[in-house]
Formats: sequence, structure tokens, C-alpha cells
Amino acid sequence: MRKKFLIILLAVLLGLVFWTDYQSKRPQKTGEIRIGILQLMDQSALDQARKGFLAEVKENGGELSKRIKIDYVNAQGDQANLRAMSERLANHHNTLNLAIATPAAQAMLAVDQKTPLLFTAITDPVDAGLVKSLQKPTGNVTGVNDSVPVAEQLSLMRQLFPQAKKVGLLYNAAEPNSVIQIKQAKAVLKQQGLQIVTRTVATTNDVEQAATSLARQVDVMYLPADNVLTAAMPLLGKVSKKTHTPVIPATTPMVKLGGVATQGISYYQLGRQTGKMALEIIKGKSVHELPVEKPAKTQLVFNHQLADFFKIDWHHWQSHTQK
Repeated sequence: MRKKFLIILLAVLLGLVFWTDYQSKRPQKTGEIRIGILQLMDQSALDQARKGFLAEVKENGGELSKRIKIDYVNAQGDQANLRAMSERLANHHNTLNLAIATPAAQAMLAVDQKTPLLFTAITDPVDAGLVKSLQKPTGNVTGVNDSVPVAEQLSLMRQLFPQAKKVGLLYNAAEPNSVIQIKQAKAVLKQQGLQIVTRTVATTNDVEQAATSLARQVDVMYLPADNVLTAAMPLLGKVSKKTHTPVIPATTPMVKLGGVATQGISYYQLGRQTGKMALEIIKGKSVHELPVEKPAKTQLVFNHQLADFFKIDWHHWQSHTQK
């Protein structure tokens, strides 16, 4: 009797497993709009991009927003998670998927070349192999890049710290976005006749030692939109104050966490911009009709506490730019 009970129980459990798997892979319900979101990791800029995207599709989707179902997964920076989560979203038969950051988009494209795929928080989608043309996407991928105005940011740096002669560049060489921005920064700084000192990091554990060493050799540091550095910005802010070396980062979230200032983009607005594209796809447009977009605008942002520490009259700067 006991053996028969165990056999029945095992059969029920197996049935539940197969039913759950079927439910995850079955086509969506009639009228249901399913959006899968794959985010590379927890990080302030990426979080803001996701929040902006969700706000846009929910607030401006009209009647459509009532039918939208979000399937959000976060790989926590792990490549194995990216592969598994990409396959899971691909099997869900979503209306469209959103990838936040380059590795997430590359992982999604590797397993699904049919479902419309939007990306955000990616600097160079062509170099990343996501699209062949920004103006005329030919596959299933388009989105909004986060190309930061490197030349404008370095111009701001020179205006804020005109006495600086040596510029430190800190970045993660494994991040394609960071490498691209550093190349741009080096070209601009060489034209300006400034000396360049570079350091690379692989993880947040490397940041304090590398940043401290670099800060002691230069007059100011410039940081690209780098996931490792963004996660370590509070620590970089402490190094900046300890060594009296100002930091000009590439993004507004980085400024708020430990930089002095930047002419940057809002990742929340970047997400909203991507959300607008999602609504266009939901309403019937194909990916081919939606060219890759750039950030709609930039904004001058100061960290007031650090600006005061480095004796910058940020009141004057912000009032001047608002006129």
C-alpha cells in the first residue's frame, strides 16, 4: 500500500513539473502582451533604464498597458545566468524582449533571432554585433544607445580644472563600451596636448587599489560609463576626497554616487525613450522601421558636496547653463 502511494505521489509531482514547464513555454494568452526583460546586473544606471522603460509602457500605453505582462530576470553579472535566462525568455514566446546592457543583448540574440529585441544602455551596437546599420536594422534588433558625449565631458573637465595637465583614465578593459569611450577620450586628450595615464580593473575588488595609485599620479580622473566602476562609485568618491583628485565620470548616476560633475544622460529618460519604441512595436511597427536612436538630450549635473569640496561654484555654472 505504501509503495503504491509513493508511486502515485511521484506521478503527481512529475505531472506538476511538466505542467509548469509547459505553462512557461506555451504561447501567450489571446490579447496578452508579454515583455521579457533581461538585465545584466544590479547597477544604478541599468536600474534607472529599466524603471524608465516600465514607466513609459505603463503610463503611455493606453488600453494596451492593461494587457502588458512583464517577465523580468537579472543575471547578476554571471555569464551562465545570461545564457540560461536568455533561453528561458526565448521559450516564452514573448511579444518582444528588452536587453539592458551589451552582454544581455548579445546573449538574447544568440538564442533568438525572431522575437523583436530592444536594447538600451549600450554604447556601440554595431561594434557589439547587434546590428549592421544604425539607420536600417535588418534583423530582429533595435533600440537606444547610451553614447555619451565624451568630447563635451572632457571640455567640461578642462573648464572646471584648467590647471590639470595629467589626466587619469580608469576602466574595465573587458567591457566593450568602456574600451570605445576610452579610445575617444585618448584621441581628444592628445589633441589638447594633455598627458594620459591609464589603469584597468576587472572587478570592484580591484578598484580601490587601482584608483588610489592612479589618483596619486594625475591631476584629475575621467571614467567611462563602466558597469564595474558604476558599482564602485561610492568607493571612488572616497578615494577622490582622500587624494584630492577630482573625478569626472561619464554618467549622471556616477556623479551622484561619487563624481564631481558631468555633461551626461539620464538613464531613466533613456529607458523611457526605449519604452516608446516598445509601444511602436506593440502597435504593429516592425523592427526594420525603427532606426537605432541616440539619447534625446544631455544635462549638466553636479554632485554639490564634492563640487564644494573642490571649490567649484556650481550655482554659477547651473544658472549660466539655464539661461
